[in-house]
Amino acid sequence: LFSNTTGSQNMAVGHSCLQSNTTASYNTGLGYYALYANTTGAQNTANGAIALQNNTTGNSNTANGNGALYSNTTGNNNTANGVGALNGNSIGSNNTANGVNALATNTTGGRNSAYGRGALVSNSTGTYNTASGAEALANVTTGSNNIGIGYNAQVPDGTLSNQIRIGDANITYAGVQVAWSVTSDKRWKENIQPTNLGLNLLNDL
Repeated sequence: LFSNTTGSQNMAVGHSCLQSNTTASYNTGLGYYALYANTTGAQNTANGAIALQNNTTGNSNTANGNGALYSNTTGNNNTANGVGALNGNSIGSNNTANGVNALATNTTGGRNSAYGRGALVSNSTGTYNTASGAEALANVTTGSNNIGIGYNAQVPDGTLSNQIRIGDANITYAGVQVAWSVTSDKRWKENIQPTNLGLNLLNDL
């Protein structure tokens, strides 16, 4: 807290922790260079060496683990639990990463949720992705709104969006207790074409 002027309710424990803070309040830093570059960012919590080290004006971020949210500068409302979690995030906001290296290379992507070691580890700019399981959606890079559940669950193309994968190639059985409910709403359809078939034929079908 070397540079602090009017910031209040801050706590800094560790070499160079919160060293650049000036007017920001309600920050907690525990560890070597934790929240080192923070100037006006408020309500941040960093536990671990170099956690949130480069944060400057980002608010309401929580980083637990060595290097967690290390590159964050102006991103807000991010939660990183685990060594290297959200390590590369710079301006991405509203991300949640739980696990070692979860969302480690995310830079600007927002509203992603990763649970498990290496989950969504390669995502950079994709948004609204949900990965649950070690290495789940590890192949997603720029795709958005993808869902991966289970260990090593990978979608066919990490640059595309709106894909779902449950389990990896080793899964040998998939069952559900009741029938799937598939929407038939016109708003969910694509490439709708007129038919020349008569009503009688359709009734027969």
